[in-house]
Amino acid sequence: MTPKEKVARILPILEARYGNATTELRYENPYQLTVAVVLSAQCTDVRVNQTTPAFFERFPDFKTLAQASPEEVFPYIKSISYPNSKAQRLVELARAVMTHYQGELPREAEALQKLPGIGRKSANVIASVLWEAPVIAVDTHVFRVSRRLGLAKGSTPEKVEEELTQIIPPQYLGRAHHWLILFGRYHCTARKPQCGSCPFTDLCEYYQEQGKQATFSEV
Repeated sequence: MTPKEKVARILPILEARYGNATTELRYENPYQLTVAVVLSAQCTDVRVNQTTPAFFERFPDFKTLAQASPEEVFPYIKSISYPNSKAQRLVELARAVMTHYQGELPREAEALQKLPGIGRKSANVIASVLWEAPVIAVDTHVFRVSRRLGLAKGSTPEKVEEELTQIIPPQYLGRAHHWLILFGRYHCTARKPQCGSCPFTDLCEYYQEQGKQATFSEV
């Protein structure tokens, strides 16, 4: 079965299971989502959601954040991973948005990637969640699930993104990101995946190889 044939089988099942699932980060506008996405790097969404209410109360928009210093931001995100660097990046990001985009977040993923603190994955998340752009962000869950199921062979998130973009219909890319994340986060976990109740064991390369004592590198 080719990767494209697998996708045709997998996506309807994931859609039935997760429906209109979207990011688990809590936000009310583009500014809040952008901040939350930056904070979520190497940090759980749960922790970010616990942190952002006080942050947004103190820094409600790009303009306010741009006028702050990293030292002022730090106390509000000190429970987040890498708070010093993220405080610096958030202030730089806000200043860049104010300076180059008149306080309005750019809609294109390519433009988002040029902002401080926003890499390719983060830009794709923001663009797909806010504006349903036909892009897919590849995080650790998407990477793991895609390779286990044989949807992609790439050894880097960028390569996996390229492969998934070629086989997933554009209208499904953004939603497929969330479906694969949820499936990887709660079912096809890095350790002890729930293969016994998985609907994809007949096409899962990871499952088929278990009897051969194969090992798979995880991101």
